[in-house]
Amino acid sequence: MIFKKLNRAAKLALSIVFLLPTPCFSQIRVVGITDGDTLTVYDQIANVQKKIRISAIDSPEKKQAFGQDAKKTLSDLCFDKTVEIKYIDTDRYGRTVADVACGGIDAGAYMVGKGMAWVYDKYSSGHEFLYPIQQQAKAATLGLWGYRPDLPAVAPWEWRKLKNKQTTPITE
Repeated sequence: MIFKKLNRAAKLALSIVFLLPTPCFSQIRVVGITDGDTLTVYDQIANVQKKIRISAIDSPEKKQAFGQDAKKTLSDLCFDKTVEIKYIDTDRYGRTVADVACGGIDAGAYMVGKGMAWVYDKYSSGHEFLYPIQQQAKAATLGLWGYRPDLPAVAPWEWRKLKNKQTTPITE
């Protein structure tokens, strides 16, 4: 393998590429799934794990209706697979926000298309192609769109606001 022939300095230089925010693609393996829009990857060259938040989507929280289904759907698509990561940004929690492709399949589009995530309006710039996919999933009542026909699905960002209001003590 070519990496065996590289000296330590060359390996270190290649490993640093993974750590820097760059628009290029890196190939790494998924070692964990946090929920329907966040995964953990491992770069063997750099010997580092990193949390990746899939850009432009928001899936139900773990304790929210359909949260575990969303996590399983992302796991079935990406877990223990080599993925392509295209850096977009770093979020306030220090996670890399990126476009993720698992087996050549855009994970964000896949999750939205299966009805396992919303297009995250606040962060959707450059990902407008996801809206028609979401509309198709809604029309077909896939995933969370068919979960409770009598009750509209609650977007995760709204669910988090409601949950925070319930747990925040009221002071007068």
